[in-house]
Amino acid sequence: MATFLDFEKPIAELQARIDELRTTADGGTVDISADVARLQAKSDKLLRDTYTKLTPWQKTLVARHGERPHFRDYVAGLFDEFIPLAGDRAFGDDQAILGGFARFRGQRVMVIGHEKGHDTATRIRHNFGSGKPEGYRKAIRLMQLADRFGLPVVTLVDTSGAFPGVQAEERGQAEAIARSTEQCLALGVPMIAAIVGEGGSGGAIALAAANHVLMFENAVYSVISPEGCAAILWRTNERAADAAEAMKVTAQDLKGLGVIDTIVPEPLGGAHRDPAAAISALGNALSESLAELGGLDAAALRRARQEKFLAMGRF
Repeated sequence: MATFLDFEKPIAELQARIDELRTTADGGTVDISADVARLQAKSDKLLRDTYTKLTPWQKTLVARHGERPHFRDYVAGLFDEFIPLAGDRAFGDDQAILGGFARFRGQRVMVIGHEKGHDTATRIRHNFGSGKPEGYRKAIRLMQLADRFGLPVVTLVDTSGAFPGVQAEERGQAEAIARSTEQCLALGVPMIAAIVGEGGSGGAIALAAANHVLMFENAVYSVISPEGCAAILWRTNERAADAAEAMKVTAQDLKGLGVIDTIVPEPLGGAHRDPAAAISALGNALSESLAELGGLDAAALRRARQEKFLAMGRF
């Protein structure tokens, strides 16, 4: 059972009543199937009504849900023959950004993405998906390999932002992010980025300057977190919900602004409620994008990418 968010409290209460009924009647002679069915229908309707009118802040909470699929889940569900590659050949191997050769529905690709982890131990090991300079330099190395061998690049973006620690700054965080963004734009092979959870700041764009940008319907993508924006504008992060509204962080807003290309539907109640369905939906969207870009040569791909980003913000 999924962990309920604060705004899902009425749904949680209904589900608790259903579970209590089932537990009470377990092994008994009283038929409660009609009562359970009635309550379940009510719960499903409430879930549907809630998720059809989520606010930007509520979508931010859904995008951060710890039970959403992460990089390793997508690799396991969509890619075959995954060969992980490690290290930036300069400092070390950053576990927040993973990648390697793989086969997607029969086609060889390079897949790269942020990994947040699924429990305390793995979240610490993967630094909660916040990449360090060596992570972005590893991504650059993998993109260059893909370019050399003519392999499309698929990136899965899910980070609150690049790691802001002193040691990251000492090792050139800003330069690494800039170089990674530059490498995305310079690729002579198709590049598809998918915002699968949080797309935070430069830590996200460094892996998302792609020909096609896909985004889950409950994901968010922004230059700064709503809390960070609220702290700057109003000197308190208690107005994070107002910041999320103003920043246009949702997939629907960003599609209208031309920042992303495709909104990928999620199962009812978010990707965390049915990870397999979410992974399948993303696979179908990736397949369509790869087919669309497959016939373009290197010059056309670079030109399309350049025109795409230059057009953003044009009125």
